[in-house]
Amino acid sequence: MNRRYVLTPAALGAALLAAPLAGPRARAGDAGPKLELIQPGKLVVATDSTFAPFSMRTPSGELDGLEVRVVREICRRLGLDYEPVNIKFDALLVGLMADQYDMTSESMDITPTRQKQVAFADGWLESGARIVTRKDTGITGPADLKGRNVGALSASTFGRLAEEHGAVLKSYKTAADAMQDLVGGNIDAVINDAVAGNYAIKARKLPLVMIETPLSTVQKGFAIKKGKPNLHAAVNKALSEMIADGTYAKLITPLIGYDPAPKEPIRTPAL
Repeated sequence: MNRRYVLTPAALGAALLAAPLAGPRARAGDAGPKLELIQPGKLVVATDSTFAPFSMRTPSGELDGLEVRVVREICRRLGLDYEPVNIKFDALLVGLMADQYDMTSESMDITPTRQKQVAFADGWLESGARIVTRKDTGITGPADLKGRNVGALSASTFGRLAEEHGAVLKSYKTAADAMQDLVGGNIDAVINDAVAGNYAIKARKLPLVMIETPLSTVQKGFAIKKGKPNLHAAVNKALSEMIADGTYAKLITPLIGYDPAPKEPIRTPAL
């Protein structure tokens, strides 16, 4: 995706300190049929606070980010307390299947394979995979990845894309570690989410460039365990309403400079 991002230090500070939008909180039970929650009145959500700008810590240590803001607003509309649980990306679906949390909000691509495992809520953000590299590597497009050392987040779709293009893959627990290894010259490129890669380069002033040619165009989804149709429907309703009434854009745009809501969200059956 070739959208420009507007992010100044002042804008970043204002975005991180932004207060939740005012408005009445829904009463418990307003969401309709009883939700299939692990703890009544709480939505326990897995996130990884190391993947800015989706989920991250502010300078004061508060949890913030694109997915955090969206899920907090979903909870407000459903009359639920938001209870985040910090989980590494490669363990997300294992914990979900074991009922350790109700939903994941990590930046997870909706793929046909994953749709067989979990019931994603409707796609909430459109992005894609892009190559991040140093200016001295000679990498200008996907064809240049062949035989090069390329980093990607462990258990992500980015690693598969690296291997499909003939790269020698090195997996990382966090995207930040991969980017730091790239800066240090230990690898030649990183395949990362377009939103996250742009944000990291600008916010951390990294000496890196993002290649314009996308490797994929994807939608991100909140994963819910299959067999929870009431929770699935309630999350989808809250999400669609906040996009329609402009709340989504007001929450997201200050962080990345535009509204990334999909025009045609990918939908997954609840069962």
